[in-house]
Amino acid sequence: MAVIDVVNSKGETVSQTDLPDGVFNVSVKPEVLHQVVNMQLARRRSGTAAVKHRSDIKGSTRKLFRQKGTGRARRGDIKSPLLRGGGVVFGPDNRSYEKRIPKKVRKLALKMALSSRYQSEKLTVVDGFGLERIRTKAFAAVLEALGKKNVLIITDGKDEVLELSSRNLPGTKVLRTDGLNVYDILKYEHLVLIEPSIQQIEGRLQK
Repeated sequence: MAVIDVVNSKGETVSQTDLPDGVFNVSVKPEVLHQVVNMQLARRRSGTAAVKHRSDIKGSTRKLFRQKGTGRARRGDIKSPLLRGGGVVFGPDNRSYEKRIPKKVRKLALKMALSSRYQSEKLTVVDGFGLERIRTKAFAAVLEALGKKNVLIITDGKDEVLELSSRNLPGTKVLRTDGLNVYDILKYEHLVLIEPSIQQIEGRLQK
């Protein structure tokens, strides 16, 4: 197992902890990460763009005028795509952009994303943020002591004080372990784990 320092809210090393090699030290394959990130982004697309086709338009089906003798182009009913207010011929319809990837591949990609942060020395473990009440200034001071900007923080459970203190600070996001995902890990430059979350991540990925 790899060993990493655990720091406090002042950036001082207070202890060390083990990181399981099967989660934080696997070989990284960019093509697998790319595949899973594409899946996540595709699932975020609403797919609600739609138009009304000829059959969706309300209107009479009566022929507008006789076929011959008027000198005008022949017309059918008022719902014709050639007329203003008529149906659209080749417009978009509701659809799902969801892509399916095997569960094993998704787990592997998550391990690779965590490993990429550890191998590039952009992973930090803290014993806690020590915030007593909701205060953005106090949270920003902890990040400054840690020397981190553009950071994703992973907690072992609900921490309302931390979550609300961080929400107005740009380039910062707090996630619980059950919401950990490849896209967010790769989006933020630094990854900060609160120490108890390591065991939860290991239990989730090594089932």
